[in-house]
Amino acid sequence: MKDNILVTGSAGFIGFHVCKDLINKGFNVIGLDNINNYYDVELKHARLNVLNKLSQKKTGGEFKFFKCDLEDKDKLALIFKENKFKKVVNLAAQAGVRYSIDNPEKYISSNLVGFGNLLEQCKRHEIAHLLYASSSSVYGGNTKVPFSEDDSVDWPISLYAATKKANELMAHAYSSLFQIPTTGIRLFTVYGPWGRPDMAPMLFTKAILNSEPIKIFNNGEMFRDFTYIDDVTDAIIKLLKIPPVNRNNNKNPENKELNNSIPYRIVNIGNNTSVNLMDFIEILEDELDKKAKKIFVKMQLGDVKKTYADISYIKQLIDYQPCTPLKKGIKSLIEWYKEFYKY
Repeated sequence: MKDNILVTGSAGFIGFHVCKDLINKGFNVIGLDNINNYYDVELKHARLNVLNKLSQKKTGGEFKFFKCDLEDKDKLALIFKENKFKKVVNLAAQAGVRYSIDNPEKYISSNLVGFGNLLEQCKRHEIAHLLYASSSSVYGGNTKVPFSEDDSVDWPISLYAATKKANELMAHAYSSLFQIPTTGIRLFTVYGPWGRPDMAPMLFTKAILNSEPIKIFNNGEMFRDFTYIDDVTDAIIKLLKIPPVNRNNNKNPENKELNNSIPYRIVNIGNNTSVNLMDFIEILEDELDKKAKKIFVKMQLGDVKKTYADISYIKQLIDYQPCTPLKKGIKSLIEWYKEFYKY
């Protein structure tokens, strides 16, 4: 009998895909999400409907859903107590760099208090592996590329990035104190079907289809490591199977200054390619057979010019190799978008 696995953020973009793949592989999934209104709640409910229908088939695992905030420590404690699982995938968080500038309290509550509550439950129930989402945002204004897990992440330029860095530090403390195996995944611009409407791939697709202008920041001098959702979920599920036994988030585990007995790691999940935003838009235009109306504006507060993942460590761990070309990934996104939104 396969394990029960808790996935928080199960109504979100990445959480939905992780749940779907786990169910298809025969795992029983306990999903948790607060269904907040940061973006369209109907999209979140539609994702949950897919998971519920999928779990009704006899070929895969079951899906059980709880509406819950991570900040609600009493309800969270009850979910842990009444559902037997030994692995946790934490993808619940208040997302968005720009939103954090005007709504800092939401990030402090969800990403710090909520994550602290989750760590406490993992400690009490002796969870065998906690895998949680960090972000490429922790690299801040680093100019050395590609970004490596060994690079300094002491200079966040948004509150969102600061909370993700704090999550890594909190996880390290619990791994050190209580020997909880934790894996933090630094994600790089994930895109694909069922994606987040507040991110550029979905925003641009919607605007171009509706003949509305798109804002292009830093006059187009922006570069992103676009990573297709299927490559990300495949990596997450493979990493979940191999909890860390030693601290090995750096490329030199023999470093005598570190306590290497701590079951803790940090891993980049990216595409190992940095794409100019203008090239990304051009592919969108080609696939939509329609030109975008472009408005060039200055760089936004808290944003970074370039992201680019060094994926040598994850290749070493799980033989990871992202296999979805950008053109193919964008085509899949557009096909889903037109079907879902009835274009």
